[in-house]
Amino acid sequence: MVKCQVILDALERIAPRHLAEEWDNPGLLVGSPAQEVSRILVALDVSDHVVHQALEQGAQMIIAHHPLIFRPLKKLRTDLPLGHRLSVLLKHDIAVAAAHTNLDIVQGGVNDVLAEAIGLSKLSSFVITAQHEDGTVESMGRIGCLPSPMTIRDFALQVRQALPTQHVRFVDAGARPVRKVALCSGAGAEFIGKAAALGADAYVTGDVKYHDAQHAAELGMHVIDAGHFGTEFPVVEQLAARLRQELAEVPGGIQVVTDRSSRDFFELA
Repeated sequence: MVKCQVILDALERIAPRHLAEEWDNPGLLVGSPAQEVSRILVALDVSDHVVHQALEQGAQMIIAHHPLIFRPLKKLRTDLPLGHRLSVLLKHDIAVAAAHTNLDIVQGGVNDVLAEAIGLSKLSSFVITAQHEDGTVESMGRIGCLPSPMTIRDFALQVRQALPTQHVRFVDAGARPVRKVALCSGAGAEFIGKAAALGADAYVTGDVKYHDAQHAAELGMHVIDAGHFGTEFPVVEQLAARLRQELAEVPGGIQVVTDRSSRDFFELA
């Protein structure tokens, strides 16, 4: 076993906390940096299902994309879902850490994994969150190109087949072929105007509302809503692989396993 801090240091190298948005809550959320860990479970969410997996598999730590604790707690009631989940984690000494918007923004993170999965190349920055004196930029989302133009219907089918989702919704903005594509994993409908201004033929994200779709159609840009889960879950395997690399030389040996059984909350009728 190694100290939890060793894993936190590895996570920091993969997705530095300084990249996170100010409103975010990444890092160690449950447990102590001093507790010992021999097995890590990597997941998208710290759900009851994931906590049960951690117990079954003997994991002493969960690393998730979505923070388990996001807003300040005013009470800790164990008869309510979050309070109960926290009590189980504390009872069994399972630490929890999160890499959220820092993992969205970092090179090789959520958005790059999504872009590769749906077939984009020649990636560049989309929504710039920081720009440094050496010319490097940090960006929420990515913009890239398909190898050749496609119809929006064919591209929507390609996205559905590439991601862990049963369905996608798409806005058909007309006969415009799809070649240049912007994306933002999770919930990025707020950037529809930005994507259109950058000349994107289509925008891929999740959690798109009716009036967001209407706005995109009026701008003449296709939109594919592949769901919050669908656009983010692929990073789980990639994050686990990066952790294995970072921890490969750590004495004591750390096992990194992944959540492979969680599913989107939305299903087809």
